[in-house]
Amino acid sequence: MGQRVVFLDRDGVLNKAFPEGGTTRPPASVDELELLPGVERALARLRGAGFVLVVVTNQPDVARGTQTRAAVERINAELYRALPLLDVLACFHDTADKCSCRKPKPGMLTAAAAKWNLDLSGAFLIGDRWSDVAAARAAGCRGVLIDTPFGQPERCAPDHVAPDITSAVDWVLATSAGEVAGRSAA
Repeated sequence: MGQRVVFLDRDGVLNKAFPEGGTTRPPASVDELELLPGVERALARLRGAGFVLVVVTNQPDVARGTQTRAAVERINAELYRALPLLDVLACFHDTADKCSCRKPKPGMLTAAAAKWNLDLSGAFLIGDRWSDVAAARAAGCRGVLIDTPFGQPERCAPDHVAPDITSAVDWVLATSAGEVAGRSAA
């Protein structure tokens, strides 16, 4: 059995996303990178419970030409430095590219599982869009949706809906504790 993992979306889950045109955009640079309230403590709780943490983020603005790959990689490196993350994976494609890594496809999750020996059957993905939940489902994980004002219409039912990362982590920890207790009793 592999390591227990929680996958995390980036923008709108770990860091502030900026409202723009009825949706949101990611930070344009490290200078705009701002962790959301409760993120550091929530991730420390997950690590304390034995989970490894992997960020999986769609960054289509690179393919669209409105963001550089180098800028995205600098932001990802700063998150890796600031938070207890095992890895940060990014898809730089747009929907039309039909790649296997862009969420809702599970490519980033399965690649991380292969690289780090992760247990997908007991994994969770915390995200703020239906595509995060769908990627979790496609990889055999559970999806937790953080409900934001910029959420998309639901196309895939999450296992749990939370108002913020703290509540999402509360549910992950309670759910995983019940599973561990159940295995111990068997």
